Amino acid sequence: MTLSRGARLALTLAMGAGLALVYVPLAVVLVNSFNTSRTFGWPPAGFTLDWWVRAWQAQGLTTALWTSVQAGLGATGIAMVLGTMAAFAVSRYRFFGRQAVSFLVLLPIALPGIVTGIALNNAFRTVLSPLGIGLGLFTVIVGHATFCVVVVFNNVLARLRRIAGSLEEASMDLGAGIGATFWRVTLPSIRSALLAGGLLAFALSFDEIIVTTFTAGAGVQTLPIWIFGNLFRPNQAPVVNVVAAALIVLSVLPVWLAQRVGGDSGGGRL
Repeated sequence: MTLSRGARLALTLAMGAGLALVYVPLAVVLVNSFNTSRTFGWPPAGFTLDWWVRAWQAQGLTTALWTSVQAGLGATGIAMVLGTMAAFAVSRYRFFGRQAVSFLVLLPIALPGIVTGIALNNAFRTVLSPLGIGLGLFTVIVGHATFCVVVVFNNVLARLRRIAGSLEEASMDLGAGIGATFWRVTLPSIRSALLAGGLLAFALSFDEIIVTTFTAGAGVQTLPIWIFGNLFRPNQAPVVNVVAAALIVLSVLPVWLAQRVGGDSGGGRL
């Protein structure tokens, strides 16, 4: 499709405005992390690296960071297993309710986080409390896995739809069992899609706050909850800016890796 010069200019301006709306506030946070002022004031009064040094000495920060990493890894592991199994079921088999299963797997990502959080909180208190299991890291991991499954499912399903089932059939015709066929034929074909889904699932879990609030209980604090709790405390603005800036930079890594891995034409997707 050929566009006129005016249409191209309008699209360029619209794209620039959209990107500015997203990334200018992030740039402000990055710059403010070096601000000598103790407030969120703009423009910066001066620049210093002192807040970066003090941030990693802040009480509870490293514990919250480690909790977020644990929750992210746990939720990602569950999502990769369940998302892959669901993708295989929907892609490789025909059964009654197949579309309903696909819809139910995708639904959690569309639900408002507060609705998911309230539902999980009620479910955990009803089912787990009588068993002596309270809200904690385990319930956070399960809560995050409910929506992390979606990104793994979408990635693996898209890849499986591009892979001819005849490859697996040929493998089994040549004497390989189901397990050998999966490890030698199917897994290499979906490996990059699975990795990309896992990276995105971890990123999604790492910065989740709404569902975490309803599933963490009183004894568990993830990094987003730590940031929110310190946001309006006196003299904590510079530290919050530093942590937020570090998260912005670190969040680029899994998304970039997922794009690189998933964009591989030989076996990746996103």
